[in-house]
Amino acid sequence: MSIFSRFAQSSALLAAGALLLTGCLAGENAAPEASAPASAADTTITVDYATYNPLSLIIKEKGWLETALHDEGKTVEWVQSAGSNKANEALRSGVLDVGSTAGSAALLARSNGSPIQVIDLYSQPEWAALVTTPDSGITSVADLAGKSVAVTKGTDPYFFLLQALEENNVSPQDVTIEQLQHADGRTALTKGSVDAWSGLDPIMAGTEIEDGNILFYRNVDFNTYGFLNATEDFIASDPESAQTIVDTYEYAREWALANEDEAIQILADESGVTLETARTVWERTNLDIDNVPGEAQRTVLTRVGPYLVESGDVATQADVDSALGSLIHDSFATQANPAHISALVSE
Repeated sequence: MSIFSRFAQSSALLAAGALLLTGCLAGENAAPEASAPASAADTTITVDYATYNPLSLIIKEKGWLETALHDEGKTVEWVQSAGSNKANEALRSGVLDVGSTAGSAALLARSNGSPIQVIDLYSQPEWAALVTTPDSGITSVADLAGKSVAVTKGTDPYFFLLQALEENNVSPQDVTIEQLQHADGRTALTKGSVDAWSGLDPIMAGTEIEDGNILFYRNVDFNTYGFLNATEDFIASDPESAQTIVDTYEYAREWALANEDEAIQILADESGVTLETARTVWERTNLDIDNVPGEAQRTVLTRVGPYLVESGDVATQADVDSALGSLIHDSFATQANPAHISALVSE
């Protein structure tokens, strides 16, 4: 029996939390109740912004998307995502047309029936690590046995934690996992309510720099890419606007790489963190990547997939395999034209 199967049997409360956050207790495998399908006639497009997605913060602050969509007769409504799990919930319910998550979270949602597809990649970050306080006595993953760890289920830090435990032969049933949203995890760690936290930037960089807490385990290979996801309804009904959004993201990527200091300042201002914290996040965020989702992302998610099943977050490996085969919609990213946006915003 795997370490995750034993963990699932021994922790009914955590299993219930997993079902809740993946949507199974709230109709994850049923059609959303309160949302109508998107339509090209809809004039408002809902797009998320998130502190873990620096490009979204830049686009929102600069107003580029509003300018670009104006000629299509569309307006933008910005909705903040506090974590990949919250973006998934909003996409599933129809609150969002386009939302940003970690790749692992997108796979989780798709595996559980959420009709989303990745249309662009916004970053390859090292945004998750294991964090503790200087006086905790924890210096390695092995030290987590018998300890409590805060984490947000359904997000990259959660799957990061599971991979780290397995790599170091620590059973999850030997760890008390506290389900908390990212910001609450930082608070719990700083107050001593938990022994460790599987954190997410920029909140993680904030506790590292501002609170003096320690990243005691890092592994960039356990982080998945930043996925920009859209609902299938939106993709099918308004491909022109979907293409404009991807074009805007790629214009923002080029701008951010060419204007690093201003980009970091925007990250600091929009995230409410210090400039030093924002610079640390920037150093851990690789924006200079191929934006087209493809085999590299499938490879990473193939490694993550079994954890979704073993942890009880997805019913079967067949569900994961089906999601892997249908998650990527690469045509918008392949055709991305940042010059289209450059011409509009420079007019």
